[in-house]
Amino acid sequence: MTIQNREIAAIFEEIADLLEIEGAEAFRVRAYREAAGVIPGLGEDLADLVAAGADLTELPSVGEAIAKKIEVIVETGQLPQLEAVRQRVPPSLRELLHLGGLGPKRVWALHEGLGVASLADLRGAVEAGRVHELPGFGEKTEAQLRERLARWQGPSSRTPLIEAEGLVRPLLEYLRGAPGIADLTVAGSFRRRRETVGDLDILVACDDGGAVAERFVGYGAVAEVLAHGETRASVRLRSGIQVDLRVVPTASWGAALHYFTGSKAHNVAVRRRGVERGLKISEYGVYRGDEAIAGRTEESIYAAVGLPFIAPELREDRGEIEAAERGALPALVTPDDIRGDLHAHTDATDGQDSLAAMAEAAAALGYEYLAITDHTKHLGVVHGLDATRLAAQIDAIDRLNERLAEQYQGRFQILKASEVDILEDGSLDLPDEILARLDLRVASIHYKFDLPEHRQTERVIRAMDNRHFNILAHPTGRLIGAREPYAIDLERVMRAALERGCFLELNAQPSRLDLTELACKQAKELGLKVAISTDAHSRAGLEMMRFGIGQARRGWLAADDVINTRPLAALRRLLRRD
Repeated sequence: MTIQNREIAAIFEEIADLLEIEGAEAFRVRAYREAAGVIPGLGEDLADLVAAGADLTELPSVGEAIAKKIEVIVETGQLPQLEAVRQRVPPSLRELLHLGGLGPKRVWALHEGLGVASLADLRGAVEAGRVHELPGFGEKTEAQLRERLARWQGPSSRTPLIEAEGLVRPLLEYLRGAPGIADLTVAGSFRRRRETVGDLDILVACDDGGAVAERFVGYGAVAEVLAHGETRASVRLRSGIQVDLRVVPTASWGAALHYFTGSKAHNVAVRRRGVERGLKISEYGVYRGDEAIAGRTEESIYAAVGLPFIAPELREDRGEIEAAERGALPALVTPDDIRGDLHAHTDATDGQDSLAAMAEAAAALGYEYLAITDHTKHLGVVHGLDATRLAAQIDAIDRLNERLAEQYQGRFQILKASEVDILEDGSLDLPDEILARLDLRVASIHYKFDLPEHRQTERVIRAMDNRHFNILAHPTGRLIGAREPYAIDLERVMRAALERGCFLELNAQPSRLDLTELACKQAKELGLKVAISTDAHSRAGLEMMRFGIGQARRGWLAADDVINTRPLAALRRLLRRD
């Protein structure tokens, strides 16, 4: 059984967590974590590359040491370094990181000071009132932990979208080896681009369902066969996710695709319209009595109930049926609409690649511009830039842009920018004199997540009062499945941004997707435009834009709602705060 990319990434993610809890050097942790972030999205299986003798160091975020470890994992299925750190640090401590409010240092302090090795141990220590006795904790922290433990419902059983992509891509390639396949796709919440998915639903149009189902259950990553028939089969992969296969005739492809894409609420609303017209709608087609009148395409399903095609991302029964009936569906933003990326990092702080390498990668994507937004000095753990180092980077960008202007005939340039920390009092981390030299400023919160809602909201709005503030990055600070959003009145922040000529970011990192789709829709309704940015820390990170696009489409955003769909001259006009 060939090990999959996602399994390799999971090993690196675990060792990064345990090393961070243990207090290992930041560069070691970062190397594992960045490799774990990139590997699921690679277009090729690492096992195949190792078998072919490929140079793995040519992959993004894979240095020589990581490459050797990948080879060991592919050949043996495990990593000795992980086993060693498991002996030193109980793996159950990792769950404490997902509780929120506890960084790695505090997790280790609880372990060393109170013998806490699990959530159960922590709950006992909190209830006994022992946590506040530890240095650096206090009664407030103990009370917050008590509240979080009361809300804790365990780790999510859903799979992040990027992980699901990594699992399903090789499976689809494998299934295409079956004879007679006319159509093959993934439906369900994956197709609707939800940020996490439960099960994976694979739909196949094929004359020989038995051959496809037989090939499906024989896939190398299958841990358990749950059901096996000629038109449907279900398996559980080694990763733990369930995958369901449905084989349908070509004549029913559109009906089945609509049915299995969902959502359930959307399908119910469509079927209700069918009933009103004397129609029966199922996964096999649209019928008037015994006569099939539609089913080959999804468009035919919607047309049968008097509606235009509705994009999968909108199918959540949140007003899309009514909008379609009025002819008011938005022309949703697409990857081709994006002219540039407004949030990216280099190796000057915590990125992996040089300024020139990031520029070349962005130009290769067909972008017109890329904003380099390295961190500022308050974020010392990533060697954030002070005014002197930022000034030097500005000069370096000017020199690079001279070369890029010639290389790309004026079609691409780097924007001078910065990800500026918003301090607790709402001031920005660098003086106005240096911020004024930048093309744009992305401002963000990286500490004091636990402020009360009114203080956190005022903090952000005070920062927006600075005329050098342009975009609020990852506006709620959430990490999907790992950290709850901080308390903030997002509508008030949106209105303040609109009044001041600022914008909010939709951070495309799959672990963030911050703003949510509901917040995107709210921003659109208020008339506030957003920036879809990757927060890339490597060349490969720039390719995460597709996740932001999916989230934006779920939030009803059109190209005009997104500022980085503009040509550079138009973008500069939007960013100007006079």
